[in-house]
Formats: sequence, structure tokens, C-alpha cells
Amino acid sequence: MTPVAERATAKPDRRRLAHLLRAAHSPLDPDGVADLVAGALAAPAEIGSSWHQLVADPTPPALAEALDELRDHMAAGYRDGLSREDFARLPRPARVARLREVMATRRLDGFIVPRADEYQGEYVPPAGQRLAWLTGFTGSAGLAVVLRDRAALFVDGRYTLQAAAQVDTALFEIRHLVDEPAWRWLAGAVAEGAVIGYDPWLHTPQEVERFHAGVERAGASLKPVANPVDEAWAGRPPAPLAPVVPHPDRYAGESAEAKRTRLGRGLAEEGAAAAVLTMPESIAWLLNIRGGDVPHTPLPLSFAILRRDGNVTLFIDRRKLAPGLDRHLGNAVTIEPPDRLGPALDELAKSGERVQVDPGTAASWIFDRLEHAGGRIHRAADPCLLPKACKNPVELDGTRAAHRRDGAAVTRFLSWLEREAPKGELAEIAASDRLEEFRRAGDHFRDLSFPTISGAGPNGAIVHYRAMPETERRLEPGNLYLLDSGAQYLDGTTDITRTIAIGQPSDEMRDHFTRVLRGHIALALARFPKGTTGSQLDAFARRALWEKGLDYDHGTGHGVGSYLSVHEGPQRISKAANTQPLLPGMIVSNEPGYYKTGAYGIRIENLVVVQPWNGAAERDMLCFETLTLAPIDRSLVARELLDEEEIAWLDAYHARVRETLTPLVDRDTVRWLATATQPIGT
Repeated sequence: MTPVAERATAKPDRRRLAHLLRAAHSPLDPDGVADLVAGALAAPAEIGSSWHQLVADPTPPALAEALDELRDHMAAGYRDGLSREDFARLPRPARVARLREVMATRRLDGFIVPRADEYQGEYVPPAGQRLAWLTGFTGSAGLAVVLRDRAALFVDGRYTLQAAAQVDTALFEIRHLVDEPAWRWLAGAVAEGAVIGYDPWLHTPQEVERFHAGVERAGASLKPVANPVDEAWAGRPPAPLAPVVPHPDRYAGESAEAKRTRLGRGLAEEGAAAAVLTMPESIAWLLNIRGGDVPHTPLPLSFAILRRDGNVTLFIDRRKLAPGLDRHLGNAVTIEPPDRLGPALDELAKSGERVQVDPGTAASWIFDRLEHAGGRIHRAADPCLLPKACKNPVELDGTRAAHRRDGAAVTRFLSWLEREAPKGELAEIAASDRLEEFRRAGDHFRDLSFPTISGAGPNGAIVHYRAMPETERRLEPGNLYLLDSGAQYLDGTTDITRTIAIGQPSDEMRDHFTRVLRGHIALALARFPKGTTGSQLDAFARRALWEKGLDYDHGTGHGVGSYLSVHEGPQRISKAANTQPLLPGMIVSNEPGYYKTGAYGIRIENLVVVQPWNGAAERDMLCFETLTLAPIDRSLVARELLDEEEIAWLDAYHARVRETLTPLVDRDTVRWLATATQPIGT
């Protein structure tokens, strides 16, 4: 039996733990530690033992050992309701039946279950995974509607294949989120007089308005309620408790005080007394703090109120604050428990002054509370969005450094892959694990920036595929291997996709890959006038595919944070209308693709940063600087489809990759890199 297994089976000595806590001058007793451990278990495993500092700092070795014993003991019985074993204990039909029982006791004819929590973020902790608990669907976007006699799951084009594989279609109809929105489906599915419930914490006002329109069209009504899934979900995990730590100015590039003062001054100019901040990314950026409450993004789940004088009230579980954080935050930041947010909103409303709230990102509950108290709401974008998106010089230097290290890790992997894949034994999970090992060896590495998409052959055609033991494939000759991955470093966030031929690719594969590459190059070379939006540039990346009647169903580019979210707004490059101009300092991805269902997927992704263009022009012009550094598979390039400008770009890019990364990789990789980055004509 291993030491961890022995600790897991042994019941911790409570009396000894109490003695160790007193000796370390911890503010917690054994019950408090047990609550903290429960929260640590609900946080991502990446936090490791960093939560020890929340018990005592420093943590004496004997206490650290006792804490790990308690954690291992509690982990042995921990269930989040989301694993395959949990679904075996309580199958999907029983979960839906439980929800319907609760709905019946509350006289609800239906309930809307989004893939969201109160922070409206991309990554949701176990306690907020209501959609996954109910349906088994684990994608990053989706919504279910459960009526008394039928139910439907709504997903977009990225997840249609995944939803069909994960969800019991005898329980849920699978619908397209864009072609048939849930509110429109409800209009035709509910009976007159029906009452449809929703949790106002889990929807923005815009979403609620659409659902109101849908149910009213059917003569039904929409009702805000306490979430019935929470009652049906016995043993729902607690909120995560991961340490919240300072993010040093040497990485942030601007002090929190300067940010607070600058944004407070902007509120005053807008005539607002305060802004309610509901996005943890904004709070992390504004206060120069980072956390670990959700996977892959260093967020401290919290709310805040920023006032025009630059003072901030931070609503957060104080147990998460690492030692010394109060000193970092300073006297202008007041800490309150999360349940004080409602009363604080009431006080703001009663002041009679305008309160700024973002209707696109804040929960409907925030608006309801302010309106009920008679508040004057100024509906406007989160004031942190644009300043956070436009990286300062320190952040840009940091992300360039992070991309050099990340490029070295990816290049070492590609060299290793070329040696291992021909053996025929390598599968998707082992390949992505090996890439993670290379990344973890780099300086300032903290986590992956999202779950790696490692798809061989037909699995590469699933846009947001997640390799599992029951679905993974081997990397076999004649296949394409799509690898979309990234990392979180203290000085930057990365995201890169490479498509690699395993063995000899077909002519069709080379044709389609080269058309994707041409779109990637067209966007990389784009020059555009100040004021241009990403929507206006999207066709650059699609033209070569459109020429042959091909396309892809996802956006071409998303914003990226600085040691924050790998998907950051308000900028994006997409067919979807977007009024936000691209501004200097914004980081965005360049990732056109092509997907042939049941056969293969192709995507080429680099991150780029918007920069002023210094050439002669009548207007202020902008361009892109490519940040990502790693070879593009030359064996997949059909040279005859490229024009001279495209060939020049690819050769120059590869020369830069070779020059930058050669000093950073081992001797074997140097030899491989020299071949992989030769000019396309050789």
C-alpha cells in the first residue's frame, strides 16, 4: 500500500491536529480546517498544497503532514457527481426525474438550465456544473430546457458531435443553439398558462428578455426562482477555496492603485458613482491578484464595487486570502463576505446616484436587486474590459518571453513526435501528456490554459474534442493529427494549434491544409485602418476556402489575456457582428480551419498582437505582429497553391522560428528544427 493510500484509509487524529494548529498560531480549529479542505477539494488539482498557507504561514512540516492526511482521508469519500462512477450510481434518467419532482413541488412546468454560474465565466467550478450533472454534456457552451414531459439540449456547431456522444437522446432532444435558439423552441413547446422557471444568477438580462419573449408568445410566463437543480443534486460540492495571491507589478506593468484611480476617474466622467464588477477576470486585472478557483484560468471567484474615488469593495471569502494580501490590496480596498453584496447594492441604490453595470456580462440578479431598491442603473460595458484588453509594454514583453519558452516546448514536442509516431503505438492522451511535460519544465509555468485538444484522424474533425480513454485513437500513418494547446505562465498566456501529417498525407489533405494556411497568412499580413473591427477582417481568413466551396463553423480569432483568460473580450475576429475596433496592444488568435466529419480536422493557430503600421499611408493604419513561434508542417503545404508573397511569409516566419528557438532547445531538436524550417522550395 502506498503512503497516500495509507493516509486515505486512516482516520486523522483530531486531537493531534488541534494541537498542531495551536502551535502554529493558526486561526482555524479542526472543523474550520475540514471546511477549508472541502473547498480545496472542489478547486482544481493544480493548486496542489498551496492551500496550506491558508491554514498557517509558515506551515510547520508536522502540520503540513497532518493537513495532507486529512485531505487524503476526505478525498477518498469526495464525490462531485460528475464522474462516470457518479453517473453509474445515479443515472441520467434518475437525475432528470429528481429535477422534475422538485419542479412539481414548486409548481413549475419547466426550468432552464444553462452552462453558467453566477460569474458568467467560461470555466465553471464543480458546484456550478449543473448542466453537466443533469445531462452529462461537458462542453463550454450549452443550455437545457426541462419540461414535464420533454427536454432539449441546445449546443452550437462546435459541440453537435460531442453532445450526441455524451447525452442520452432518449431524455434530451439535441438542438442547434444558433439555428433554433432555446427561447424560440420554448415558444412552440410550452402550453398556454405554463410557468417556466429560471435562476436569475445564471442569466444576463439580455438572455432573460429573449426567454420572456419566447414564453409570452406561447401565452406562458417566466418566473425567477431559487435553482431547483441545487435541491435535486444531493451532495453538491461546496464553492472552491484556492489561495488568492498578489500578481507582481513586474508582470502587470501597472500598479493596482494606478488602475483604480484611472478607472475611477473614468466613472466620474461618465456620471456614475460606482461600477459593479461581476467578471473575476476584471477583478483580478484591476487589483493585480490571481487565484485558482477554476481550471486553467487563475481567477479568484469574487464580485467587486469600484467607486469613482478609486476605492473598491471586494466581496470574497476571506479564507481564500493568502498571507500578506491585505497589505498588497491596501487601505483603499475593503473586504466583505459574498453575502454582503446584496445589502451593498441596496445602499448604492438608495444613494440616488447612477450605478454602472454591464448587461452583457452581469447576472440578471444584480439588475433585479438594484431596480427593486430604486437604483438608477447605467447600462454600460465593464470599465475594465478595454484597459485589460490593450496590453501595456510590460505585458507585451512578458507575453513575447512566454511565447519563446512555449515555442521551445512545442518544438521539442514536434521533434519527439516525428521520432515516436512512426512506431504506431502513440495515442492521443500520451501525446498531449508528453507536450505538457515539456511545458512544465519551462520557467514561470503555472498551468495549461485550456484542456488540450489532441485529435487524430476523425477525432480532429470534432472542433472542441477532448480525448478520453474510451474515445482516443492512435496516431496512424495516413492520418492528420490536430493539436490545439496552450499554457499559463506568470508573464503571459499562450494558445497554439498545429496540424501534423502522420506519414504521407493525401492530395486532398494537402490542398485543404494549404487553403487554411493561405487564410492564416492573409490575416497575418493584413493592414487595416484604425477603427476596423474583427468582423471586417474575418473574410481574409476564409477566402481561399470559399474559392473551393469550403468553410468552417467557428470564429477566426478570440482575444487572449495576460496570465488570465485564454478567451478574452471584447475583441474577436468572426463572421458574427462585432462593433469593437481592434486597438493597439490587443492580443487575438489567428486560427482558420477546415473539418471533414469522420475523416480529419485542420487548424493553424498563432497568436498575434495589434500594432501601429509605420508605412506611408494617408490614414492611421494597424497591422499584426505574430507572437507564436513553432514550425508549420511543410509536408502538408502544396507549394503550387501559394503565391510569391505567401511563400515569402512562410519562409520568413520559419527563419524567425529557427533563429529564436535554436538557442532554447536540445541538440536533437536543433537538428530537427533546421530541417523543419527550411525554405518551402527546398
